[in-house]
Amino acid sequence: MSAPDVTALLAELERSEPDLADEARTAVEWLTGGEPLETVTQLDVCEFLWYTLPLKVGGDHERLARSLGRLLQLGGMQRYAALCESPTTTQILRTYARDGEDTGTAAYQEALEATGVLPPDVPDLQWSMIMGPEELGAHIACSAALELAIISGDEVDRVALTRRWLTQPRADLGGDNWLHRVHGERLNRWVLGRGPARRELAQPFEVRLHAPVKAQPIPALRRLLSLAATSEGSLPLRLAPSPAALRLREMAERELGALSRDGATLTITAEGRRLLDSPDALWDAVARLLLARGEHEFEVSAREAALMLLADGVLMSPTQLRERVAEVVGGEGWHPTTGLDDVTGPVADLVGQLTALELAFGDELAIRMTRVGQLASLAALRAHALRPRKYVNST
Repeated sequence: MSAPDVTALLAELERSEPDLADEARTAVEWLTGGEPLETVTQLDVCEFLWYTLPLKVGGDHERLARSLGRLLQLGGMQRYAALCESPTTTQILRTYARDGEDTGTAAYQEALEATGVLPPDVPDLQWSMIMGPEELGAHIACSAALELAIISGDEVDRVALTRRWLTQPRADLGGDNWLHRVHGERLNRWVLGRGPARRELAQPFEVRLHAPVKAQPIPALRRLLSLAATSEGSLPLRLAPSPAALRLREMAERELGALSRDGATLTITAEGRRLLDSPDALWDAVARLLLARGEHEFEVSAREAALMLLADGVLMSPTQLRERVAEVVGGEGWHPTTGLDDVTGPVADLVGQLTALELAFGDELAIRMTRVGQLASLAALRAHALRPRKYVNST
């Protein structure tokens, strides 16, 4: 069956209902962007009706929606036509008009989630708010697969279906899969960050970070959590007097939420028991910790540069490390006002974490990563490089 031709449908609508033709033409041009009508999915229709139309298109929005519905009906696209005149669409459009963009957008997001065609986050991929071409292609393909499964009347496990669709080799991708494409796109974007010094440092990691890093044991942290778990649930503070042990305990308590303080003792938490029971979870938590989110972007950039510089197990003095980090982040466009003092804090904190976790050995003269530390650095850099892109003011 041939796909409906927009020009022919508009001509038919002009003959039968001329008062709707102009609005239908405007709406379908926004909907398709000049692409054939056969490429349109339910996600496209919903996003147009519930987001693009009320925020970007002028005119009577409810009338535009009805006109588009009539055009789609003529083209035999009954499900999409029904969306145009549905109570949900009317309610969302009126919410925008009455309560403003924020409330209308919230209603749109709630309705879109309820359709079931919005691909969910999966363990391998959190979707970005700002998508590159590959990620957008993957998102559209997964949504179309979800839509087809729903239409077929199947019991749909959205996470399982999305994950399968992302990881299955595809002939139209030359045997590649969508997940690999999205990861490659994100890694390339990460490498092409600000500044030539940063790009030169990051370039060798683009290939190295494609494959996941196998979880490694973190004995120092496991010993601490095991001691807290076997000491009737509590660890006396006086048992951890050394600076490295104090830093390790601080990380476990404040940054990982694995221990909680109760007077003169530390008690293992439910999160601590989860990490203790799962080597993979413990490894992932440590990797995230090395490039903890929520800090100032400058500090994250400094820590990231330090990890790249140390990731091959080279021996560096603290002064050398600070100088090289300052060179890299300075080339990214940051303009420190006090020279090396700006990078001293984040670099020293990172080195403190690494030594406390026994991922690196060092003193005031030199520091070097252990083999496990090198792998932890790669895991941290990979997680950071593959993170989803979000709007600046998004939480």
